[in-house]
Order: sequence, then structure tokens, then C-alpha cells
Amino acid sequence: MSGRQGGKLKPLKAPKKEKKDLDEDDAAIKEKQKADAAALKAAKEKALKGGPPGGGIKKSGKK
Repeated sequence: MSGRQGGKLKPLKAPKKEKKDLDEDDAAIKEKQKADAAALKAAKEKALKGGPPGGGIKKSGKK
């Protein structure tokens, strides 16, 4: 059994992708996606900052 190789074989490296030129439509779409992501991030920060004013469930004083 010394002649067998165990385990998974490593996959071959994929060839590097060529950079393709972006036309105006692609550039506009990417810019819109960046703007949407920035707006979403700002909305999340605002929501986390505000939060509920009372702080959750109110408990009665009774035991």
C-alpha cells in the first residue's frame, strides 16, 4: 500500500481572467450598485443608532 496516494488531489489552477473594458452601461450599473450599497449601509447605521427608546419589555413591580 506504499504506492498509493491518499487524500484529495489538488485542483489545477484556473487561468487568469482577462480584464474586459467596461462600456457606459456597465459603468452606470456599477455606480448605481455602489450608491445603493452606501445608502443601505447608512440606513443600517441610523437604525442601530436610534433603537427603541424604552429598552424592551417593561416589568411590573409585583413579585
